[in-house]
Amino acid sequence: MSASTKLSASVKALCYLAQAPDQTGTSVEIARHTGVNASKLRKLLSMMAKSGIVKSALGTRGGFALNRSPRQIHLQEIYCAIEDRKAFHLNVPDETQEQKTHSIKINRYFLNLFAEIQVEIENKMRGITLQSIIEEINKP
Repeated sequence: MSASTKLSASVKALCYLAQAPDQTGTSVEIARHTGVNASKLRKLLSMMAKSGIVKSALGTRGGFALNRSPRQIHLQEIYCAIEDRKAFHLNVPDETQEQKTHSIKINRYFLNLFAEIQVEIENKMRGITLQSIIEEINKP
């Protein structure tokens, strides 16, 4: 699952939990309302539980619930909870000695560029709360 797909699926689940009547739900229930596969949701929600975004309860009345107000949950926090690598990633293959000098300079250029872009992305996401997303999608 790509970073953008995981982030979108996670936000769909969190929006559902924020707007659910009892503000709790199982992965199957959330899947039914969001169209996201229940097993993928369980994995994402478990990662978000480890970071404190949601809480989970086991048993017949178990499920997931937001651990904080939607105003206190930022997109960057969600992203960091579910991602194991940065949005821009450079896979650098092994090269021959002849290719290395020029290639290393190009790789260094892109690694620096991607690092700058990553900082900008994360700064932008820090300014977006789950509440602001809910308000935006609920506009007529």
